[in-house]
Amino acid sequence: MFVGHALAAFALVAVVARRLGERPARALTFGVVAALFAAAPDVDIGYALVGVVSGLGAEAGALGLAESFWSTGNLVHRSVTHSLVVAPVVALAAAAWVDGRASAKAVALALVAGLVAVTATVSGALGAVVTVAFVVTALALAEAIRRRTDLTPRATFALALAGLASHPFGDLFTGEPPAFLYPLSADVVTARVSLSADPTLHLLGAFALELATIWAAALVWSRLRAERDGRQTHMLDVPRRVDPLAVAGAGYAAGAFIIPAPTLDLSYPFVFTVLAVGAVGIAPVRIRRRGRAALSPEFARPGAERALFTGLTAVTFAWLGYLLAYLAGVA
Repeated sequence: MFVGHALAAFALVAVVARRLGERPARALTFGVVAALFAAAPDVDIGYALVGVVSGLGAEAGALGLAESFWSTGNLVHRSVTHSLVVAPVVALAAAAWVDGRASAKAVALALVAGLVAVTATVSGALGAVVTVAFVVTALALAEAIRRRTDLTPRATFALALAGLASHPFGDLFTGEPPAFLYPLSADVVTARVSLSADPTLHLLGAFALELATIWAAALVWSRLRAERDGRQTHMLDVPRRVDPLAVAGAGYAAGAFIIPAPTLDLSYPFVFTVLAVGAVGIAPVRIRRRGRAALSPEFARPGAERALFTGLTAVTFAWLGYLLAYLAGVA
């Protein structure tokens, strides 16, 4: 569940920026930059493509390829890119790059070169390759910030650090705990946080946290856009942006009797199918009470907010329906 890291950083940073008096548009920019850096640590999963290629050679099925993807990716996942020790170094390199002067860029390159050297010593060539991908991603984001925004190096450092340092905490509920103090060998957390002894309920709980994060980011985004455009908004306005078609998501409860009970080791059938339910947010057709299909005027050109909130509501109904069906089956 990669998207939650970025959206959590977006919501948190944007809200804090607004509370500190930043303009809505500025708060949105801060949130987006933090979100981009929060997504950067998962560049290490790119190595998992080696597992996919190997799986193709072995003619593995879909689930076999997924297993190859994760088993290979986990060789390097959640180590150097998820370290609270490494995060300030990468954030400082990004800030120096945004400065733009040749001397500052030299400092940025020296920092990342030193980081790659340390990683190569601790984790070998594979760790060094992952670190290179990580720092290149961070510097590419810094270059985009330098070209497209007026953020100062100091602001860039703060936003990059917020994104990079917040990312590992979202991984405490899935997979192996991150190496918070890499390259040091000390372990801060040795086991994932368990939401339930039942592996399926744990997965459903973790998915609920992800879904709540997406809702929070959507509400913050909507509110700040409205403030930026001079529109008055209220939380009670959200239901008006949800098409009744969203209730169809509850039909996903039938999935409890069709797909295997999801766990962290076998989550793909559930996650991919339940997220697909969100496609109703952009559905151009709505069944009216008269029993005939017709183009809904407001869906002929669906607004971004209406599509977003309808899709999220449908996925929420789907998750709740599946949970209740699973609990009923267990009982």
